[in-house]
Amino acid sequence: MERITATLTTRELWREFNSLGTEMIVTKSGRKMFPTFQVKFSGMVPDSTYVLMVDFVPLDDKRYRYLFHSSSWVVAGKADPISPPRVYIHPDSPATGAHWTRQVVSFDKLKLTNNQLDDNGHIILNSMHRYQPRLHVLLNQEGAPFRTFLFAETEFTAVTAYQNQRITQLKIASNPFAKGFRECDQDIW
Repeated sequence: MERITATLTTRELWREFNSLGTEMIVTKSGRKMFPTFQVKFSGMVPDSTYVLMVDFVPLDDKRYRYLFHSSSWVVAGKADPISPPRVYIHPDSPATGAHWTRQVVSFDKLKLTNNQLDDNGHIILNSMHRYQPRLHVLLNQEGAPFRTFLFAETEFTAVTAYQNQRITQLKIASNPFAKGFRECDQDIW
């Protein structure tokens, strides 16, 4: 397991968001993450079988609020009670090392929710709290070792609406699915 490496393929985009203070929308029905969590693996034994999963851990025990006049996050109090921990298992799991190392692995189906009663398997997070995604690689056998990867640039604040206007602008500019929010070029009309 120690020979396995994981590289965040969308690292530069994550770093750009991180420099502004990444925010991720949570909704009752669940919202996909953007930037997407995408990883390239190496060092897996080709014919061994692995399970890939992601979970989210609170960065601290605080609740935050956004100060618009200073464009900054500040502590607003103690964190809400932690939701029951959930993991997102990649839908290709279990699969061979050859499968996982063949191409970039995308967690694009993963959804975040603030619905404490969610029964769709989405990751439950508290809005206005900060989180760190963790990627776990497990050898698919009883009592087998596992490996956990953290990418510091993927930490974020869960929100029900974007607080930082610069995050909103970067999401619209970077996310191909946000094209409906882009301003049209008025010269073509």
